[in-house]
Amino acid sequence: MNRRHLLSIFLVVASTSFLVAQEAQKPSPVPPSDILGPQLIAWSQLQQPQPMQQGEQSSSQTQPDPSPAAQTLTGTVVKDAGHYLLKVAGSSTAYELDDQDRASHYEGKEVKVAGVLDAKGKSFHIINIELIS
Repeated sequence: MNRRHLLSIFLVVASTSFLVAQEAQKPSPVPPSDILGPQLIAWSQLQQPQPMQQGEQSSSQTQPDPSPAAQTLTGTVVKDAGHYLLKVAGSSTAYELDDQDRASHYEGKEVKVAGVLDAKGKSFHIINIELIS
């Protein structure tokens, strides 16, 4: 065989293997079952749209925020009628502290308390409490 024939055979073999490799890289027309795709579209087409009534609001707009904002108060931990309270500095306001055991370690001391005031505004849920130095 001469060089020209060898070169032609080499080119045919190389191009064939290149085409086979490209065919193997083409994505399958059917997505794997764990990927949402056409089945989601078919499912959503089966649903009947329900128009929202005039003046109707979504539930997220009518519901109050279930998690009240945390706040930080400073004051003195005092014991009154067997309960530990936080007497807020510069005010006559006092809140019962929800964690009585934790509050007992700070009796008579000035503290900074991070927490959440209950809905009635009488009790304070302690997230963090620390001495004011």
